[in-house]
Amino acid sequence: MTTWLIVALGIYMAIMLVIGITSAKKNKNADDYFLGGRNLNGWVAALSAQASDMSGWLLMGLPGCIYAFGTNQAWIAIGLFIGTVLNWIFVSGRLRRYTIRSGNAMTIPEYLSNRFKDEKKILMAISAVVMVIFFLVYTASSFAAGGKLFVSITGMDYHVALMVGAGVILLYTFFGGFLAVCETDFIQGLMMLIAILAVPIIAVVLMGTGNIVPNLRDSGLDVSVSEFLNIFNEGGEPISAVSILSQLAWGLGYCGMPHILIRFMAVKDEKELGKSKKVAIVWVLLSLAVACVIGVVGRAYLFPQILGTENAEYENVFIEMIKKMFMDDIRIPFIGGIFLCGILAAIMSTADSQLLVSSSSVAKDLFSGVMFKKMDEKKVMLVSRFTVVIVAVIAFAIAWNPNSSIMGLVSNAWAGLGAAFGPTILLSLYWKRINLYGAMAGMLSGGLTVIIWDYIKLVNVDGVMQTLGAHTGIYSLLVGFFISLAFIILVSLITPKVSDEIIQEFEDVKNGNV
Repeated sequence: MTTWLIVALGIYMAIMLVIGITSAKKNKNADDYFLGGRNLNGWVAALSAQASDMSGWLLMGLPGCIYAFGTNQAWIAIGLFIGTVLNWIFVSGRLRRYTIRSGNAMTIPEYLSNRFKDEKKILMAISAVVMVIFFLVYTASSFAAGGKLFVSITGMDYHVALMVGAGVILLYTFFGGFLAVCETDFIQGLMMLIAILAVPIIAVVLMGTGNIVPNLRDSGLDVSVSEFLNIFNEGGEPISAVSILSQLAWGLGYCGMPHILIRFMAVKDEKELGKSKKVAIVWVLLSLAVACVIGVVGRAYLFPQILGTENAEYENVFIEMIKKMFMDDIRIPFIGGIFLCGILAAIMSTADSQLLVSSSSVAKDLFSGVMFKKMDEKKVMLVSRFTVVIVAVIAFAIAWNPNSSIMGLVSNAWAGLGAAFGPTILLSLYWKRINLYGAMAGMLSGGLTVIIWDYIKLVNVDGVMQTLGAHTGIYSLLVGFFISLAFIILVSLITPKVSDEIIQEFEDVKNGNV
């Protein structure tokens, strides 16, 4: 029966490859490869943005955390929903207008460089390097999720599974560019939504509502069922304000995610952007809410099977639900394979976007923008495709450890990008006094804060060194975002004011004169 699961996944991956190869024919220049000629319709932009945002984290990391630790982990989903809404309302339209007004920028580093008239391209170089560093970790999380998916389905070696998943994503991103990524993400966004809505409903029908609480009680919880289901309870105690704020802080990251922001830039007009806004908000509300439900329903439905903490097994809860549902209870494995494609869709839709944005930063910003300013478009696209391969190989190496936690990798990458880019993007759109020096200070301080907070062990606790993040329990994005914000404001105020030309551009964008 496993063969049918593999067949369904194989057909799905083949379709994605065909789209990638077909889209390659539409790429006439670098603008097409990086932004699809700014011609995305509302539905494609919305589903592409949200599918590229959520990744395997939505169907593996978040349900897994709810499964293992209780509904107190749902504060992350609440923060992300608030962040999504605010991002579409306050950032999408103004960023699209500003990137057009500031030299028709095709990437976030190019926008920032044009916005602040950075003739030496220092900010462009800084932002491109920061982007690539954190996207390596982010892409690795998607590769790790793909590896775990194939291991769970086929039983193949993790490293072989890693190669299969990474290889397919690499091929269609390499050939198709932005159009391939957005068109596949549109399909993948639909696949994710269908899977995430259908599976928990079917599970409840098969299990019976009367068995949910008894199964939860017998499934090895460390707390009572009521405490497990209480969003204000953590480990049998009232949840701390630090924990709530740290989880809500995930929402701060949205305004600094280049792979999401670039979708706003690519929408063909303001009317389509308005449509995108509504579609995206409904999509994310449904998907985040049901992902949390999956963690609870999955724990009851899978009992007596209990997923442990070794190799972060609990992150496979959705996969195991589908396998049990369609191989044991209903016995229609091909349909199960189609639902598993929803998980694969979540993984692929984020990894392809990260690869493309990373490659555009290196090719368009570092090579063409800073190092070789007279590089023609064919060479830019060639460098971009070469970079896709290099980034994929390094991310592959980061994901090599089968014990990698998807949630952990996503958390670190999300914090780094959100702290480095978020405050700079927001203030570049809404504060006319921000200048080049403030932007550089904010980007460097935000990124470095996350690296220090998450990776450097500075605190000695009973002879054991810990990072500040582990010691305080405070999410690095919360700290990094506000440190970056403070540096931007302070440095901008003590350095020379911006030029009249920059002020005029700001006023034009503010008043819609683009």
